[in-house]
Amino acid sequence: MSDYIIAIDQGTTSSRAILYDRQLSPQASCSEELPLSYPHTGWVEQEPEAIWQSVLHCIRQLLQQNGIQAKQVAALALTNQRETTLLWDKKTSKTLYPAIVWQDRRTADQCLALKQKA
Repeated sequence: MSDYIIAIDQGTTSSRAILYDRQLSPQASCSEELPLSYPHTGWVEQEPEAIWQSVLHCIRQLLQQNGIQAKQVAALALTNQRETTLLWDKKTSKTLYPAIVWQDRRTADQCLALKQKA
């Protein structure tokens, strides 16, 4: 029987996961910080693999530390950064560039020009 739900909050500065039982009572949690990169003024990036690995780490930690098998998890709920942009090659599934974080300002001038045209 599937007895658990895992809620994942993949944010800008960390990935977090909470394990809930069938009565929706929290049973355990995990958090892993994520680094940000600032390669140029106004640019904000993250390594896509680091984001993915942090989510996997939290899920695995919840399962291992609580003696739970994956088949006991009925569902995963996910919320994420939404505006962060990530590109990948559809043939290889490999990312093409670091994730461009929602705080990035590199296209601010282009956005303003489009807004003024509207």
